[in-house]
Amino acid sequence: MNRWKIDFFREKGGTEPVRDWLDNLGEEIRGKVLARIGLLREHGPTLDFPYTSQVEGRLREVRLRFGKTRYRVLYFFDEDRTGVLLHGFTKDTDKLENWDKATAIARMDAHTEHLRRLKAAKGGFSERSKKGGRE
Repeated sequence: MNRWKIDFFREKGGTEPVRDWLDNLGEEIRGKVLARIGLLREHGPTLDFPYTSQVEGRLREVRLRFGKTRYRVLYFFDEDRTGVLLHGFTKDTDKLENWDKATAIARMDAHTEHLRRLKAAKGGFSERSKKGGRE
């Protein structure tokens, strides 16, 4: 079975905010969130509600509810067909805070710019586009 490539967004300093967020979750809930990310790896952009939902434009969220707490990972699929995990957070209400969305959009823009620079440096093709965006 083909699996979709899923990457953690990496800051310029090398930190991966979603990985750091996951590392700070309890073992049980971390396993549940990772299982949802596994579904995303298996189904790619076709994974739909209730596991994921669209936030705005290309920005989507992996969704998990455990008790009264909601766990979210905002992500998008880039032009190389790689899912990029942008921002993970916990919320206790239905509303997605503007700060969370703005954080994810800024990271999506940074990732897109990074890919653009890589392609320009390599003559128009990134390593991922050569692989077709899948593992």
